[in-house]
Amino acid sequence: MTYDTSSMRPINILLIEDSPTDVLITREALESAKVINNLQVAEDGVEALAILRRQGRYANSARPDLILLDLNLPRKDGREVLQEVKNDEQLKMIPVVVLTTSKAEEDVMKAYGQHANCYITKPVDFSEFASVIKSIERFWFAVVTLPASQ
Repeated sequence: MTYDTSSMRPINILLIEDSPTDVLITREALESAKVINNLQVAEDGVEALAILRRQGRYANSARPDLILLDLNLPRKDGREVLQEVKNDEQLKMIPVVVLTTSKAEEDVMKAYGQHANCYITKPVDFSEFASVIKSIERFWFAVVTLPASQ
């Protein structure tokens, strides 16, 4: 089965990552996967939740279509961010891909238990990353329609 992606709009992605190196690697992975996107970066969980809830200086920001989430963050841990996102009626339908160095089974199980859509460990395998993002782009957005201005 083939999909016509020519009419797809860019995916609004919120990358929640405090490492500048990992931000660059993620940008490279998105480019390698040929994912047309608008990438916004939050360096900690508090900033990420402000962006997601469109608070303060983020009041006019578009809500992201996809969240790429590191678990180890300053100010508010990624595990807490995931829990808050999935417990919030306005945010819970946004797919979350956990991108982290943690291979701990308890982190993996907890992330999936909190409804993360995927769990990828760093360093990122570009082909795995591309496959996950393309699957979300093709299937999730075809099934779940989130208005860009919501």
